[in-house]
Amino acid sequence: MTLRRAHVSDHGTIVECVRSWWGDSRTPEQARELSLLVPRLFLQFFSGTSLVLADGDGIKAFLVGFHAADNDDEAYIHFVGVDPQLRGQGVGARLYTAFFRRAAEAGRREVRAITSPANTGSVAFHRAMGFTVEPGDQEVGGVPVHSDYDGPGQHRVCFHRRIAVQP
Repeated sequence: MTLRRAHVSDHGTIVECVRSWWGDSRTPEQARELSLLVPRLFLQFFSGTSLVLADGDGIKAFLVGFHAADNDDEAYIHFVGVDPQLRGQGVGARLYTAFFRRAAEAGRREVRAITSPANTGSVAFHRAMGFTVEPGDQEVGGVPVHSDYDGPGQHRVCFHRRIAVQP
C-alpha cells in the first residue's frame, strides 16, 4: 500500500468508503449522515495535509487533517477511516504517525482531535497514540467530555498531543 497526500478527486471515493465501512454498525441513513462530515471543501483546501493509503484496488484508509489557520502551533485531525478488513493492523497508527511527522516538519507543536464519548474504540486508540484527554465539564462512561461541543446534545471527548518540531 502506498501512502500519499489526498486529492480533490478522492472525495467521492472517500464518501463511499465512509458509507460502506460504517454500514455494518449504522443504518444507511446514519452512514450517509456520517459521510457528511467529509465535505469536498476539506480536500479542496486541505489536501496537502490530508492523507490516503491506497493499493491497486483503491483507497484502504484516509486521514483528513489540517494545520490551524489562526496559529502556527496546532494541527487538527478531523476524520479518519480504515477499511474494516485492515483494522487492528497498525494502519490507523501509520496514518497518524505520518500526519504527526508532516505537522512537525511544518513547525506544529500540538495535534488535536475529538470523538464521540460513545466511540470507546476511538478513545482507546487516541490514548494509545499518546493523546491526552482534555478535562471536560462532565463525564460520560468515566471519560471527561465537553457538553454540547458540536451543538445541543453533541458531547465530545477532546484530545491533544504534543509533537516534537523537526529542525
